[in-house]
Amino acid sequence: MAAAGTAVAALVSAAPATSAAASARHTADARTALAAPDISVANVKAHLAQLQSIATANGGNRAHGRPGYKASLDYIKGKLDAAGYTTTVQQFTSGGATGYNLVADWPGGDTGNVVFSGAHLDSVTAGPGINDNGSGSAGILETALTVARQGAKPTKHLRFAWWGAEERGMVGSSYYINNLPSSERAKIDGYLNFDMIGSPNPGYFVYDDDPGIESVFKAFFSAKGVPTEIETEGDGRSDHAPFKNKGIPVGGLFSGADYIKTAAQAQKWGGTSGQAFDRCYHRSCDTSGNIDDTALDRNSDAIAYAVWTLGGA
Repeated sequence: MAAAGTAVAALVSAAPATSAAASARHTADARTALAAPDISVANVKAHLAQLQSIATANGGNRAHGRPGYKASLDYIKGKLDAAGYTTTVQQFTSGGATGYNLVADWPGGDTGNVVFSGAHLDSVTAGPGINDNGSGSAGILETALTVARQGAKPTKHLRFAWWGAEERGMVGSSYYINNLPSSERAKIDGYLNFDMIGSPNPGYFVYDDDPGIESVFKAFFSAKGVPTEIETEGDGRSDHAPFKNKGIPVGGLFSGADYIKTAAQAQKWGGTSGQAFDRCYHRSCDTSGNIDDTALDRNSDAIAYAVWTLGGA
């Protein structure tokens, strides 16, 4: 997740309200949701182990403009290509260095109605970025691979993306959406963002930007008996912001960064009150040991639930 700053504030200051008609498109279909798969947390953790190994072999990080970032993108692209996705690598420049977005489309579905899931792949330079945001990147990767393994034939078109240079102010996602023709932007029914889903002292936060998307995630956690709260710590600080700024309905999940868990939250979710949700946020200790498996598992399953529900898989 990018640090808050003036550039971020400017990006989202004019974000329009979502229309009731757009929200209505995202009403959960309970019958479809029943078919949503259980995502293997072991597989998600295997992807995180690969990202950790890549960081370790490349100066300890996977930051924009550093070799660890491109190696991370190549790893994910290889998995998606082998699974039958159509992948596109988009280049941009930030801070004098070349950045990359990876976009993957699952063949089929109504291309006039796109359900889009994304996560930023870059870390900060201080560390490997396994929770921020290897966790979201691995969660959507395993969801995409599960779509392929099941041979899913969703009624809507599924698209996934891994963004570069988010930590520099959502540069990659802004570049993508600003260069996407308005006719193509209009085909995106909703954008789902996953930035930090395995925090070691986790909370369960749901974006409240679009009521319809929000209701899908809340329905999942309600069925699991897991209480949620509205996400406020990351408002305007991740890759949903550029999409929202273009009038696209957005939603997502978050397990907490450097805000402090309250006693009430600890009573509700477990963990330790008076400590940050992620004490290693933007630090060198954001390693593969900086993950809560239960949060990672629940949130990965919630990603699949939303993709299957909203996509009609």
